[in-house]
Amino acid sequence: MDVSQLPLNALRAFEASARLGSFTRAGLELRVSQTAISHQVKALEDVLQVSLFERLPRGVVLTDEGHALLPVLTDAFRRMSAALSRFEDGNFREVLTVGVVGSFATGWLLPRLPEFAGSNPHIDLRLKTNNNRADMLVDGLDCFIRFGDGAWHATNAEKLMDAPLAPLCAPETAARLTSPADLLREPLLRSYRMDEWAMWFQTAGLPPPRTRGWMFDSSLAMVEAAAQGSGVALAPVSMFSRHIGSGEIVQPFETTTRTGSYWLTWLKSREETGAMQKFRLWLTAAASGSAVT
Repeated sequence: MDVSQLPLNALRAFEASARLGSFTRAGLELRVSQTAISHQVKALEDVLQVSLFERLPRGVVLTDEGHALLPVLTDAFRRMSAALSRFEDGNFREVLTVGVVGSFATGWLLPRLPEFAGSNPHIDLRLKTNNNRADMLVDGLDCFIRFGDGAWHATNAEKLMDAPLAPLCAPETAARLTSPADLLREPLLRSYRMDEWAMWFQTAGLPPPRTRGWMFDSSLAMVEAAAQGSGVALAPVSMFSRHIGSGEIVQPFETTTRTGSYWLTWLKSREETGAMQKFRLWLTAAASGSAVT
């Protein structure tokens, strides 16, 4: 069947009626009478040569054919609405979906985003925080700010900044620590990157210990646990400067270790849009301490 021959108003009438379970409620949503809705649905049934509803004394019930058609139309109308909503005052708003690890989002990105929004009012930025392991394709990400070594399969990666790790803990815990060896008596909170504590102890000139303590997939949650006295976290100091400045957590030792950096990444199969390019140029300039003009 040629879709172009289907009456759009009748499709809208059917979708609203099926979704709301009532011709009357559909009429209220679409601002037409219940009779008009009924006629439009009947016209669609005549074109399709099937019954979409069973008319009962107390209302209408979808037939199998109606059940098959409803999700397709609902998705189509939602997609149309989303696309049309991107037009505003004669301008087209580009949607940019960015994934970002939580520590970078709260520790660096969020305070600077108003600058980007002010310079790019027609980019509709959508942030998705995650634990560094999102699937860009499955999660619908245009780009992804993540922590690591910059080597991800089929992915472009542009380095933003290094992220040295150091022990962070509550002030009460820090009061018990006079040398790195004292950490061996404390629970060492861990991320899923199992070698981080071993690397830090090697940098401090100590043999790697057998770590004990909780494991986290989020630096934010790990540092929060440390702040509550549950152990010592090994986390990127620069992302928690606000917490350190407030005295909520303490960096008991200056020794740091580097296990990775923050990178802006996007799929090689993904053509860079105008919004992606503007965000990339702004982000890399901001990360290097300069400004995009």
